[in-house]
Amino acid sequence: REPGMAEAEAAGDAGLGPAPAQEGAEVAAVIGATVPTGFEQTAAEEVQEKLGSASRISRDRGKIYFEVPARSLPQVHRLRSVDNLFVVVQEFKDYQFKENKEDALKDLEDLVKKLPWTNPLKVWELNNSLKKKKTKRKKHNLQSPASREKLNDGGEEGGADQNNTNDQEDCAPNPVAVEPTGGQDTEKPQGVTSRNEVEEEEDNEQSDVKVEVQANSESGTKAGDSQTGEGEAKVLRFRVTCNRAGDKHSFTSNEAARDFGGAVQEHFQWKADMTNFDVEVLLNIHNNEVVVGIALTEESLHRRNITHFGPTTLRSTLAYGMLRLCDPQPTDIIVDPMCGTGAIPIEGAAEWPYCYHIAGDNSPQAVKRAANNICSLLRKNESKDSSTALGVPLDIIQWDICNLPLRTGSVDIVVTDMPFGKRIGSKKKNWDLYPACLMEMGRICTPGTGRAVLLTQDKKCFAKALSRMGHIWHRAQTVWVNVGGLHAAVYLLRRTWERAEERRSFW
Repeated sequence: REPGMAEAEAAGDAGLGPAPAQEGAEVAAVIGATVPTGFEQTAAEEVQEKLGSASRISRDRGKIYFEVPARSLPQVHRLRSVDNLFVVVQEFKDYQFKENKEDALKDLEDLVKKLPWTNPLKVWELNNSLKKKKTKRKKHNLQSPASREKLNDGGEEGGADQNNTNDQEDCAPNPVAVEPTGGQDTEKPQGVTSRNEVEEEEDNEQSDVKVEVQANSESGTKAGDSQTGEGEAKVLRFRVTCNRAGDKHSFTSNEAARDFGGAVQEHFQWKADMTNFDVEVLLNIHNNEVVVGIALTEESLHRRNITHFGPTTLRSTLAYGMLRLCDPQPTDIIVDPMCGTGAIPIEGAAEWPYCYHIAGDNSPQAVKRAANNICSLLRKNESKDSSTALGVPLDIIQWDICNLPLRTGSVDIVVTDMPFGKRIGSKKKNWDLYPACLMEMGRICTPGTGRAVLLTQDKKCFAKALSRMGHIWHRAQTVWVNVGGLHAAVYLLRRTWERAEERRSFW
C-alpha cells in the first residue's frame, strides 16, 4: 500500500529503516531510545548484554538506536538505562530542507505518503497488546502533587528554549502524555515529550500540535486489524510531537508538527487528539537529521521505582548509569550516604541483589520518603509472587555524612548525588561539605579496591576538594550529564592505598 522507499530516499539520504518483512518472516524493529545524556555508552552496553544487539549512538545526544526482532519487545521494556522508547519508521541522515518555509513544510507533508509505515505499526500494535496484559496504573494517580513536583524538579534533560507560541486553551496538561526528559514547566502541554538538550544549538524547541480537522473515519481501523465493516472499526486518535534543534530551519516545531500531522491524518484517516491519543507520532529534527518514529512508552521508564518524590529525586535511569559505572560485584557493600528519596540504593537493590546496599541521609524527611519507596518496592515484589515474598538487601538510616557509623575500610562502593547547592544546601556550604565528605568516604572505603561514583553540578568546588584529597582519591573517569537543564558531572573515583585519617584531625 505504501509507495516504495525509493521516493522517500529522494527526500534525503535514508538511514536505518526497518527492512521490509517477507511473508511469514518475523518483523524486525529498529528501536530508538532516549537515555540520560552522557550515559549513551552505558545504555549501548546494556542493550548488547541483555538483547545481543549492537547500538548506534546518535549524534543528537541522549539517544541510541538498535535493531531487535519484535518478539523481544518485553525485554526492551525491561532495560534499566532507557527513559523513553519509540519504533523508527525511517531515518534520514542528511535531509535537505528547502530554504523557503512553505516548500520545506510541503516536503514534510509529502514525506508522510512515502514512509514505510506498515511494520512500525505492527510493532506498535504488538507493544499495545503487551501493555494491556500489564495491569495499568490508574491515570489519575499520575496527577498527584508529588508527580507534578517530580516533573518540575527531577526532569533530567531540559534547558531547551521552548518557543511555544500557540496558546491552546483546550489542552490542559494531561499526565498520560507527559514524558519529561525535559525540565519543562508542566503547565505547557506542548512539547511535554522530551528533547535532550543540545547546548551548541541556539534554537531548540519542541511542540506537539493539535490538528483541528475532523476526520471522516472510513479507513480508521486499528492498524493491522482486518477491516470488518466500514464504520465499525475504532478510529485511532493520534498526535504528532515535533522536537527540533538547529538554527538552519525556516520553520518552527509547531509548524512542522501541524503540517506533518495534517498529512498523517489525511493518510490514515485518524482523528487528532492532543491529550487522549492512541498513537503518538514523533518527528525528530536535529540539524539535517530527521527521524520519524512511533512512541512505545506512555510514561517514561525512569519513574519505575519511586512513589514518594522529593525536591530533587534522581531519575532511576541516571541512578542505574552511575551504579553501572562502578561495576558492582557480588557481595560488595554499596553505600549512598546522601540518599534523598533513595533512587540510587533502590535501583541498586533491584538490579544488583547480590550486593548489600546501605542508604542514609541527614534529613528525617528524606529518610521517611526513602523508607516509603522501599516499602512500595517490597509490596511490588510481594504482589509478583506471594509464595516467595523476599526482602530487599537494603537498609536506610538517618546519619551525619561527616561522621558515618561505619567501620573504617568496610565499604566497597560509595555512590551518591552530592548537593548541587541549588535546591538543597548552598554553594557556600559545599566548600566545607565536599572535602569533609570525600574524607569520610575515603575512611569507610576499602583502600586499593574501593571506588566512588559522585554526581555534582558544583564542579569547581568538587575539583578543589578532590585536589585536597588527592592522597586518598584518584579520579578515573568523568561523564558529563544534563540534570534538569543543569550541566553536571559524574566522577568515578578510585581509592588509593593510602590510609585515611580516622577522624577529621586533617581539619
